[in-house]
Amino acid sequence: MGKSFYGGIEVGASTAKAVIIDAEKNLLGMDMCRSGYDFSASASQVWRAALDQAGIDEADVKNIISTGYGRRNIEFVHQTKTEISCHARGCRHHFPFAITVIDIGGQDNKIIKLDQAGRRLGFKMNRKCAAGTGAFLEEIAYRLNIDIASFDGLARRSTEKVTLGSYCTVFSATEVLEKIRAGKKIEDIVSGLFTSVINRVLEMDSLTDQVVLTGGVVAHNPFIAELLSSQIDRPVLVPPHPQMTGALGAALLSLDENSKSQI
Repeated sequence: MGKSFYGGIEVGASTAKAVIIDAEKNLLGMDMCRSGYDFSASASQVWRAALDQAGIDEADVKNIISTGYGRRNIEFVHQTKTEISCHARGCRHHFPFAITVIDIGGQDNKIIKLDQAGRRLGFKMNRKCAAGTGAFLEEIAYRLNIDIASFDGLARRSTEKVTLGSYCTVFSATEVLEKIRAGKKIEDIVSGLFTSVINRVLEMDSLTDQVVLTGGVVAHNPFIAELLSSQIDRPVLVPPHPQMTGALGAALLSLDENSKSQI
């Protein structure tokens, strides 16, 4: 009898991700691309790339679960699960104790609280405004004509605190321009942007237990985890491949569901 494999696909508003694991929960393949306008096509693209990386045939995959904004746009999956369930499962895999998960995504932020046994105690989600998300940082980078990939390095060189008080992406962009006109250095402004992202999260809910930070924003800007740690005065954990946590959780849930069906 051959080995069994399990897949998870997350199609978010910004990016699509795919993960393949085996029955021992080893990560065998993964891929990511922009979601674009065709969620089905982007899901197929990352899925094929993950299969190639894993070196397996699709017929060997016993179960595939999709999650995220475009989870219902994928025809070849077997099940769908919510982002909350998948991000919780993905973080629980790396940190099997009571945790508060913060996912800073392209279009929204999530806070998920899990108890010692992994049971969900509650969650909060911010979808009212893009402020504090990846889209917020991308918009500011575009306005300033700065490569967003340079933000983390710039923020690390900051020597002066710059406070940005606006709650709206549009107003924040105007405020950033005013800071530049006032002679503030760009590295201090970018650090202020990161702090603004953190403040939007802290306004959503209290952060209890051990804090785990995931999502594309922290994947590309790990300095945010350090700033958050300083602000809450305790360590902040970041899982391997933080942008893939939802897809990993979907793959783990596909394994869990398959195991249940065998009982």
